Amino acid sequence: MLILLVCAALAAWFALGNATSFEGKSQALYIPSSGNTKTTVMKELEDKKMLSSPTAFSMLADILGYWDQIKPGKYVIDKGTSTLDLLRILKNGRQTPVKLVINKFRTREDIAGYIGRQMELDSTAILDFFNHPDSAKIFDLDTNTIVTTVIPNTYEMYWTTPAHKVIRRLFDERNKFWNEERESKLNVIGLDKTQTYILASIVEEETNKNDEKPVMASVYLNRLKKGMTLSADPTVKFALRNFGLKRITIPLIRESAASAYNTYMNKGLPPGPICTPSIKTIDAVLNAAQTDYLFFCARADFSGYHSFASNETDHFRNAREYQKALDSLRIK
Repeated sequence: MLILLVCAALAAWFALGNATSFEGKSQALYIPSSGNTKTTVMKELEDKKMLSSPTAFSMLADILGYWDQIKPGKYVIDKGTSTLDLLRILKNGRQTPVKLVINKFRTREDIAGYIGRQMELDSTAILDFFNHPDSAKIFDLDTNTIVTTVIPNTYEMYWTTPAHKVIRRLFDERNKFWNEERESKLNVIGLDKTQTYILASIVEEETNKNDEKPVMASVYLNRLKKGMTLSADPTVKFALRNFGLKRITIPLIRESAASAYNTYMNKGLPPGPICTPSIKTIDAVLNAAQTDYLFFCARADFSGYHSFASNETDHFRNAREYQKALDSLRIK
């Protein structure tokens, strides 16, 4: 009887006592969708040194029949979790959502790479979805504009979510973003949702000063209305895929002449966004200031703000001041 009591006490201690051995408040356990066998799970637990007694876990998993019900996913295990509670979490598939914090990305490769690093899926799966015409048609978009489904925000998804469902979630959130209030402003600026997003991507790259974004947007809207080229420097950088350029020169404009994204050579908006603009920037375009400005130039004080002008004479004066400031610092 004593031996049985001791064995029962030990079994209860292994099942109900603290099973974790890691430092910190929690640790993530990743169980893949393919090859999720007993060997895979035990190797993950042992490699991360998550359990004080992997043998006790394995034995209890055998008794509860867990190995026939392995559910893939990301599971964040709190320090102090018992073996029994851990198995309940795993058997019931109580995954911990992944937080995708999407900020500004310039290319679809950047977007795909980030999502691939956070999720189980490979980044090429997202990139292939972006690049396939049939995928874009699902959302009434093309391979250039499909990136407009990405509204920078924080999204919670399961680690095992496949590529097409990730894009579908982003698209659904895009539909929520374009509420009645925002849609009502489209007629005022004369653009549709996709065009607004594209213009916002240019404004996003032109300035990080939120208070001047509505004025910046007004310049481009005025240019569109007059049939002028946008002549936006960031579109040349995007066309060349050289985002470190400080000054856009005539040779660089000529070098990128073949690209539809070169807004010096092509009238109207580029075929797609040149980055994922923030919600504040999209709203700045929707609430663009009423101005007669057609030009702007970075201020010579390098404050990050711009000097705006409604005629070439004033603009060229502002530009000369800025160019002199650049020359004085030997910035080419």
